[in-house]
Amino acid sequence: MARSGSSTEGHGVDFGRRDRQENEPRMRVDRGQRGSRVKSVRVVAGSLRSSAAVLLVLAVAGCAALGGKPAPLDTFELSAPSVDAHVHSRRQILIAQPSALKALDSQNIVIRPSDQSIQFLKGAQWADRLPLIVQARLAETFQRSGSFAGVGKPGEGLAIDYQIIVEVRSFEVRVNGGEHADVDLFVRILNDRNGEVRASKSFTASAPVSGSGNAAYVGALDNAFGQVAKDIVRWTDSTI
Repeated sequence: MARSGSSTEGHGVDFGRRDRQENEPRMRVDRGQRGSRVKSVRVVAGSLRSSAAVLLVLAVAGCAALGGKPAPLDTFELSAPSVDAHVHSRRQILIAQPSALKALDSQNIVIRPSDQSIQFLKGAQWADRLPLIVQARLAETFQRSGSFAGVGKPGEGLAIDYQIIVEVRSFEVRVNGGEHADVDLFVRILNDRNGEVRASKSFTASAPVSGSGNAAYVGALDNAFGQVAKDIVRWTDSTI
């Protein structure tokens, strides 16, 4: 697991609330992403203080537009595990870009407080879209095994025998009933010569969160992914 950026603990976003005082202007502010830009401001009621408040909000927004930057995010990668291979094939395989639902097809790190809801880890992000990271580290794991004549990604010019098609079904930290990372990758081995699926299987792993903070959450995800990646390589090795 690689990491850069500042350290920020916790997940989710908390918004404070206070009661409106008498004669205090009510203002509606539509915020852009990360609150870095104010899209519109509408004053509902108030006196001269309302105008002053509007000017203050617009001034802050103007400063952000002129060069103010949000705090840097902790940025994380996955690691590629080493795996022992028992069979050495002359086959060449291609690791296709994995598919995923929109919540997982981004740089957000998913936290699941319940089966029906998700949040994103506060102050943290993946170094790239998650499917691209999974693709790169899975390809590296296959290469480290030394079990195949060639392993590559689309565009690398290999004469492919089989494609490894991956669907990212789960890649999250669950915080209900004990904090733990869950990874679920559904894999198909596709014969590139005739388009037939040779085999398919779901690979899952879970790892506890040890410690606190963003690095602990991502460390658990990295451990779970490492186990899944090794299982996928061994299964492919014995299948083709």
